[in-house]
Amino acid sequence: MADSPKFPPFMDPDQFAKMLEGSAAAAADPMKAYRAAMDAWGTILAPLAKAGRSKVDPSDRRFAAPEWEHPVFDLMRQGYQVMSDYMLGAADQLDGVADSDKAKMGFAVRSMIEAMSPANSPFTNPVAIERAMETNGASLMAGMQNLMTDVQRGQLTHTDSAAFKLGENIAATPGKVVHQTPLYQLIQYDPATPDVLATPLIIFPPWINRFYILDLTAEKSFIKYCVDQGITVFVVSWKSADSSMKDIIWDDYIAAQIDAIDTVRDGLGVPDVHAIGYCVAGTTLAATLAVLAATGGADKVRSATFFTAQVDFSTGGELLNFIDDNQIAMVETLSAPHGYLDGRFLALTFNMLRGKDLIWSTVVKNYLLGEDYPAFDLLHWNGDVTNLPAKWHKAYLADLYRDNRLVVPDSLSALGTPIDLRRVQTPSYIQAGREDHIAPAESVWKLQDHFSGPVKFLLAGSGHIAGVVNPPAQNKYQYWTNEGIAGSLAEFIDGATETKGSWWPDWRVWLLDKGDAKVPATGARIPGEGTLKALESAPGSYVKAR
Repeated sequence: MADSPKFPPFMDPDQFAKMLEGSAAAAADPMKAYRAAMDAWGTILAPLAKAGRSKVDPSDRRFAAPEWEHPVFDLMRQGYQVMSDYMLGAADQLDGVADSDKAKMGFAVRSMIEAMSPANSPFTNPVAIERAMETNGASLMAGMQNLMTDVQRGQLTHTDSAAFKLGENIAATPGKVVHQTPLYQLIQYDPATPDVLATPLIIFPPWINRFYILDLTAEKSFIKYCVDQGITVFVVSWKSADSSMKDIIWDDYIAAQIDAIDTVRDGLGVPDVHAIGYCVAGTTLAATLAVLAATGGADKVRSATFFTAQVDFSTGGELLNFIDDNQIAMVETLSAPHGYLDGRFLALTFNMLRGKDLIWSTVVKNYLLGEDYPAFDLLHWNGDVTNLPAKWHKAYLADLYRDNRLVVPDSLSALGTPIDLRRVQTPSYIQAGREDHIAPAESVWKLQDHFSGPVKFLLAGSGHIAGVVNPPAQNKYQYWTNEGIAGSLAEFIDGATETKGSWWPDWRVWLLDKGDAKVPATGARIPGEGTLKALESAPGSYVKAR
């Protein structure tokens, strides 16, 4: 009798018969039927999956769960990886396309690929399938409820909205609002030491977010750290734009920074202040210093610190993909009905820069798996969006990002004064994040090329937020310094010294080097006890306005 023909596993009729037989026998138990079918298909497809295993990226957390090791789903992720590599490579190799257009196309392709991941579908995500079967569909029902809630609010939810309350367990450093304008509130914090640094510190956070990124939980609060170090701290809390702010322009924010500086100087009876500008508020602080230098007011600011701030946008990173004439026209259209841009649009833009982490991981965890939202202070802040004045935002995108006019002497003016950054001689501390995708380190590096005063550049580990909010107690990440002369960021890194942990103590030493005289923490150093009267308790009402 002739031997039976030999078939490879993926063509073997016996394997198909066993698969059908097993499935029929287990029909009364859906879980058993599903697993029997997967086992049968796994036997058939295992050789194919094993042959292509080298295509799997072990660092891709979307496919890290052990359920993806099953041959059926292993082949899905392999096929997805091959398709992703091909599409991204094709976009990168386009001929006759300007680099800027190629970058935009690459970003669009990457965003589309991220959306097409098999991990994002309840029918092709093995973890979601297992969870649904184990819970008799309850996980999908919970996920659908999460989805409907987000559709109604028009925004992705990343964290438990009830876990944090302003003034209680977040933005809770004690202080008072001591000054208020239609654009901002000025908060002064209670001293925590018997004596304080004679020169006070005023912090300008970005108005595209809430100020309490620098005052999260007590363990992470940069503001509390400064207070505990014996510094008199003021912070500006910007008002989220409404229809009354439709005519607000950049001049108004520069005027507000000067007003805040003068208010602190007059209120404490001091000649100057230390100033910090974060992100767009740092960009504005650079312009403010140029205006002060041109109008005889440079001595009002003893030192300036810049957190992830750009003035030269020629290497502005992936945000440039959102800024051209068509995009600016769309922003204008979205803003037209009310005179301000809804903060949810801006939040979506920033989320798209890290789509895998801030969009699709949320889809998987909260929609497909039906998981509860975590209590995470940083994600709570990230979802606490602010609106932007339409006229300012359009001009900012066009003049700075698109046309890069801030670094062209006298191309822009504010408050009737041409802006020339070369006039700035204020000692400056420039901090950049090595993995920053919003203000790339290479772009932040360029800030020092336009100032005339002494500059210290520091490169922090992590990105736009974690690179800044890195308290010493957590001992996370690292930072790099270089006391030599470096002509580029690459040269700086090549000769840099790496230090483990937070860079905050390094900044404190630099600040004290600008003057370490102290005064008793009495009188005007206590919020409300001087000429600046307490209007309400921190964190104030502007930060709570929606």
